[in-house]
Amino acid sequence: MAIYTAEVIWSRDGQKFIDNRYSRKHILRFDGGIDVAGSSSPHVIPPPGSAIDAVDPEEAFVASLSSCHMLWFLYIAADQGFIVDHYHDAAEGVMARNAAGKLMMTVVTLRPEVRFSGDRQPTRAELDELHHRAHEECFIANSVKSEVRCEPRESMS
Repeated sequence: MAIYTAEVIWSRDGQKFIDNRYSRKHILRFDGGIDVAGSSSPHVIPPPGSAIDAVDPEEAFVASLSSCHMLWFLYIAADQGFIVDHYHDAAEGVMARNAAGKLMMTVVTLRPEVRFSGDRQPTRAELDELHHRAHEECFIANSVKSEVRCEPRESMS
């Protein structure tokens, strides 16, 4: 068992509060001392209540799924003897209401594009299998109700 932590730090800093017009900008602090600006989504709370130059939970959710998939993909590709030079995923999440009428991230679509080098290049079937295995192993994908799709783009040579 492993424990993962994150700190979320927000301060009112003298703003009015009960009028609900306070800034949602905050700090996401991760181990190793990395701080990332966080905020509510500007799609949910319009600026200035939200900060467009900060990561919102919805973006972080999509990025978490994408990052987990990529890390497993790289591991499996290396294990199979494929040399990955570049990996770029243009992931997208869709927020919609579920059957119970609750807002949720209903679908996250990963669109990875991978560039390989070396004599051994994966066939389309091998590439699809690499992505399938990465999806099956991804801890984050295994932890969510959202549908997670992987639609690999053509490999860059």
